[in-house]
Amino acid sequence: MEFIKTTEKDSNYNHLEQMNVNQILTNINNEDKLVPLAVEKALPQIETLVKHIIIQLKKGGRLFYIGAGTSGRLGILDASECPPTFGVSQDLVVGLIAGGDVAIRKAVENAEDSTTQGWIDLQQYNITDKDVVVGIAASGTTPYVIHALQKCNENNIITGSISCNHQSPLSQTAQYPIETIVGPEFVTGSSRMKAGTAQKLVLNMITTATMIQLGKIKGNKMVDMQLSNHKLVNRAINMIIKELNVSQEEAQKLLEKHKNVRGAIQNYKKHE
Repeated sequence: MEFIKTTEKDSNYNHLEQMNVNQILTNINNEDKLVPLAVEKALPQIETLVKHIIIQLKKGGRLFYIGAGTSGRLGILDASECPPTFGVSQDLVVGLIAGGDVAIRKAVENAEDSTTQGWIDLQQYNITDKDVVVGIAASGTTPYVIHALQKCNENNIITGSISCNHQSPLSQTAQYPIETIVGPEFVTGSSRMKAGTAQKLVLNMITTATMIQLGKIKGNKMVDMQLSNHKLVNRAINMIIKELNVSQEEAQKLLEKHKNVRGAIQNYKKHE
């Protein structure tokens, strides 16, 4: 099958500069509505990868995201939100971007074209066959990502991918590929738009489903979240009040003593 980059195809809209603001926003929104439908079609692929991630993390493994540009930034974003949301260690989910941390804010020239740096970056973390590496690339053609996954495969490390083209080189490299085919972008080739949104939705699904299965949620609450600001402290107090039917003062004391919602609830119930 011939590989066609739908992410690079001409936009379904032309003469964008002649549109008024309302037309621009309406047309972007119409395109964005297609994204969840593309993700829905990929649910079986997402489920397969998530199940393997859960198995590996239960064995003591870690989850790595590796990407370039927007894709790399999205992986770092998802990884960075796991500790505060789920109370896990900083090194359980790790995001890597071509060009290193400086590339989070500024594009680093030619970083994504390296065929060796991706594997070098992963080796900094003493990666092993307990871990899972998910390559993220809208086009599915980024050398930095593809070659990193090839080396992982050679070293018996489970690999997954998230891309937005059918049967891309990245999909053919990953053991468990996910493809969200969102079609041409409103601005031709601007894959930070629909493709980026699709990747964000998939990343949300991967870590949220994994953490729920690892026991990091109770009912529907983030009982292991880190209490890093007043909003989260107040949310935690309200969780404890609702769960234990105690006063605000008592909930606050329990939280101060046990430092998180889960500990407060468990210890209160033990001493009832």
